[in-house]
Parts: sequence; C-alpha cells; structure tokens
Amino acid sequence: MTEWELRPASTSDVEAVAELRAVVLRADLERLGRYDERRVRQRLRDGFDPAHTWVIEVGGAFAGCVALRPAEDARWLEHFYLAPQAQGAGIGSAVLRALLARCDRGGDAVRLNVLRGSPARRLYERHGFTAETEDAVDVFMVREPAPA
Repeated sequence: MTEWELRPASTSDVEAVAELRAVVLRADLERLGRYDERRVRQRLRDGFDPAHTWVIEVGGAFAGCVALRPAEDARWLEHFYLAPQAQGAGIGSAVLRALLARCDRGGDAVRLNVLRGSPARRLYERHGFTAETEDAVDVFMVREPAPA
C-alpha cells in the first residue's frame, strides 16, 4: 500500500478540495443528471469547515481530504475525496479504517451519504455501513460503533 498521511486542513485548502470534488464526483453527478460545474464547487465551499477536516497527503503532496463532523447522534463522514491517481492503492480503505477506529473508541456511530450508483458505496459497505434510507440522488448510510 502507498504511504499516506493526514494533516489538519486549513482555510487555504478550500479551493484544492473544491476542485478535487468537481473531478471526483463529475461522472456520478452527470449520470444522475445533476452535474453543474459551478454548483459542485460552491457546495463544497459553503460547507467546508477546516476544524473537522483533514487533508490526505501522499509523498507530501495533496491527494485528497476527509471530514468527520460531530452531530447530536453521530459523526458525519463528509467530503471524502481521493484524487484519481491515488485511488486503487488502498489509501481510501486505510484512511477510513483509521477514522472509524477513532469513532469506535469514542462509542460514536458514523453517518454518511453517497451518490446512488457510486462505486464508493462498496467501500463503505465493506467497512460496516448499511443503508438506512435513499432518495433519487443519495443513499444515507450508518455504521454503529464496533464493540470494545
């Protein structure tokens, strides 16, 4: 597996993350008839909170990001994007395992939504997420904390 690191995000990361989001989600959003070049970036900018976000680096270079936002009944896994050239090397699984281990230690359930038909859903299912509800665009999933 490729070596990777997480570093805390800063406000200066927002544009790189917004651009990555547009690249990574484009095919799924186009398939769903929902791709808008401006909106895909602006939604990220509007919801970007560096306090709960990490940048994924490979070889010291930006390769992705992930957020884990606290909520009343769970933590929300959000903005989990990995650059195409970093995909398929086990990095996404390793990052997800590390974050889920943190949540398990805290007894926190984890929620997320994934676009319908996205291959990312298989990654989440392999790590214990199950579908709760879905609509025309998103599948909402949850993973309860693993027993200690």
